Amino acid sequence: MKILQETKRFVQQTLLHAEGGHDWFHIERVWKNAETIAKGEQCDQEVVALAALLHDIADSKFHSGDETLGPRVARNWLASIGYPEEKLEHIIAIIDNVSFKGGLNERNHSSIELDIVQDADRLDAIGAIGISLSVSINKRPLFTCAPLLLTKKRCELPVTTRQVSAALNCM
Repeated sequence: MKILQETKRFVQQTLLHAEGGHDWFHIERVWKNAETIAKGEQCDQEVVALAALLHDIADSKFHSGDETLGPRVARNWLASIGYPEEKLEHIIAIIDNVSFKGGLNERNHSSIELDIVQDADRLDAIGAIGISLSVSINKRPLFTCAPLLLTKKRCELPVTTRQVSAALNCM
């Protein structure tokens, strides 16, 4: 529990001046969603919690596209508090693979903990807050992404999480 509290303080301090979509409040919503999902799964709940807390510690969108910075900051933090190497590597693999990136990236890691953190992050992204933040950050109206929700012939319902995520990421 001490590690979680120290990590929570580290993330709050690091993201003190972050923009609205990737600030402490986003991290907290993802963390709480991940913990709720994890309660119903056989998983390492500590890995889930730490990965959720650290998943956007240095989002590449706000660091010149550098996708190595977030995992590097997380690794340095976890190493500085003496976190076990095997679990540290699992958390870094989750952080490396959690982002949707328009559905174009292939995951090179698979675990129930990754699935949980990714689902929690996407739940935040597809909610009302996520949609409004996507529009405000990217300054493009939501309807410009509507074609991504359509198949070749017609709109198919229900729309999948992948299709919604693709629409949000197109902006």
